Amino acid sequence: MAAETKVLTAHVPLVLAEKVETMAARLERSRGWVMKQAPAAWVDQEEERHRMTLEALADVDTGRVIDHQAIQAWADSLGTERPLPSPVK
Repeated sequence: MAAETKVLTAHVPLVLAEKVETMAARLERSRGWVMKQAPAAWVDQEEERHRMTLEALADVDTGRVIDHQAIQAWADSLGTERPLPSPVK
């Protein structure tokens, strides 16, 4: 049984529409197929970004942070004869 769908419409710049059509032709897929892939990929990316943000905030709440100056000193030492050890534990 096919999944239920809902039609969404959006106005996109002509340049983007042309790129979608070019990509669809190159992939030998329909324009509709390409248009389904784009929001699915974007939603996945945003969900991952949200998950990582919540994880980072939890680290801050528990005090698992690294001092900015320690990171800067480490980064500045990279490429020198004596790089500092990574401050990341």
